Amino acid sequence: MNDEAKRQVNVWYQTYNQDLYQYIFFLIRDHDQAKDLLQDTFLKAYQKYDTFRQDNEKGWLFRIARNITIDFVRKKHPVSYLMDTLPSNQHQDHSPEKHLELTESEKELYHALGNLKRSYRDVIILRKIKEFSVKEASDILGWKEEKVRVTLTRAIQALKRQLEKEGYQHEAL
Repeated sequence: MNDEAKRQVNVWYQTYNQDLYQYIFFLIRDHDQAKDLLQDTFLKAYQKYDTFRQDNEKGWLFRIARNITIDFVRKKHPVSYLMDTLPSNQHQDHSPEKHLELTESEKELYHALGNLKRSYRDVIILRKIKEFSVKEASDILGWKEEKVRVTLTRAIQALKRQLEKEGYQHEAL
């Protein structure tokens, strides 16, 4: 294929692979599958390089990663997909390094996020954890900006309720 596409996708990989991996991992909570889906993301970016409009590469890559992850969940976990959430106990075996890095409050937050419906998880991860702007998040999710704002408000409220249900004090939220 195109040498320019190959070079550019390699640059993107070096720049964004960690952020994309963390995003995918937050969505599916499986280390090995997240690595595979990350590779699929960059393969798809290479294959679709000629459709890239040169405006927001990070957003474009996150959109690809999100779509690939949703397709994976649809195929592997159709019941979970239809219920718009993954079971809270699925894929709890984190890599040892990642598990040791998490503080207790991060673990509680991570667990509570896993219990939210996918749209809430998506918007919280993109806006609050990955710090995308409303415009960037709307582009990645394929939503209007107002939907991102409203869903984020509802998602934060749902996250607070989930944390309270789990007995966590959330003064910082």
